[in-house]
Order: sequence, then C-alpha cells, then structure tokens
Amino acid sequence: QVQLVESGGGLVQAGGSLRLSCVGSRSIVVGNAIMGWYRQAPGKQRELVATMPNGGSKNYADSVKGRFTISRDNAKNTVYLQMNSLKPEDTAVYYCNAKFVLEDYWGQGTQVTVSS
Repeated sequence: QVQLVESGGGLVQAGGSLRLSCVGSRSIVVGNAIMGWYRQAPGKQRELVATMPNGGSKNYADSVKGRFTISRDNAKNTVYLQMNSLKPEDTAVYYCNAKFVLEDYWGQGTQVTVSS
C-alpha cells in the first residue's frame, strides 16, 4: 500500500516546539522525491510550509522562515518538520507530500494547535 503517515502533532502553547514526522511506505522512497510539508487552517486554502528536494536547497514560506526546519533521514524513509517559536497562527492540519515526476502522494494530516 502506498502511503505517507504523519505523526507528532498536538496542542502546544505559543512559543513552544513540536516535531512532525512523516514516514513513507516501502512503495514511496523518500530519497527520490521532493518532500514537502503543507498546512491548511480552517476556512483557508492549503499552503506550502517547506519543501526539500533530495540534495537541493530547502524552501520555506516567509511566515515560518527562521522558526521551522525541514529535514530528512533517507535511511529511515522519513522527513521531519521541526517547529520552534510556535504562534497561534500556525494552528492548522499539517500534511506531508512526496512529489515524483509522474506521481504525487499525500499523508492523512496531523493537527497542530497553538494556544495563546
């Protein structure tokens, strides 16, 4: 079964930190994909948070630069999103994405809620 599974979401106070993880099934080789994190807040469109090609430069939304870090561990087929200095406006469902030349996969999402 082809899937991405996110974990690590939860409730945190403003200023706190969370680390999200996204594990690919054996059919998804994280090391071959452009991996990314996106988020969708209630009533808003899904937006890019960070992307990371294998061996390429990382790309971040302006709203998270300096606070969030995307990384990957190809041996574990896993991509991470370290989120520091969280703000209430970071509250959203966070989705993992694996983008290949002809295929595009999404995880089921993990809820992040930041209280003020």
